[in-house]
Amino acid sequence: MALSANDAFAAGGGRRSRRRYGRGRRGALSEINVTPLVDVMLVLLIVFMISAPLLTAGVPLELPKTEAGAIQDQPEPLTVSIRANGSIYLGEDAVPFANLAPRMKAMAGDEPRPVYVRADKQARFETVAQVMASLSTSGFTSINLITDTGGPSSGAAPSTGEEPAGP
Repeated sequence: MALSANDAFAAGGGRRSRRRYGRGRRGALSEINVTPLVDVMLVLLIVFMISAPLLTAGVPLELPKTEAGAIQDQPEPLTVSIRANGSIYLGEDAVPFANLAPRMKAMAGDEPRPVYVRADKQARFETVAQVMASLSTSGFTSINLITDTGGPSSGAAPSTGEEPAGP
């Protein structure tokens, strides 16, 4: 009785099976596999390295070369303060209204400088408007009215507890 090749493998071929627990059974892994995490992080790093320079420059341009230097620092702004009693100060010096525009022109010189107008909340609107109009007609184009933060929002009723007087 001769055995064929298939019969020899079916009978075990004289070898013992090394698998005792069946196919695919393994013990539980007690370690976290960080290889996929590292792969994802490297891909994200590459994406950000490529996209970061594109975010800073909107349109690539080749700028012309000139002999002009870099822009110097912006000039110091001039500050005009108006107290509640109507007195006007240029910086920390009291100035009569008639002398305000000539003194500001002398301080600014030929260079356009921004002007900050600070007015007390009790100051008359008429005085503030006159000062701003005088500065505007004197050639100052950047006039800023300085306020304090934290006040009521626009259109909000006063929070004094009193109702506004009606007709």
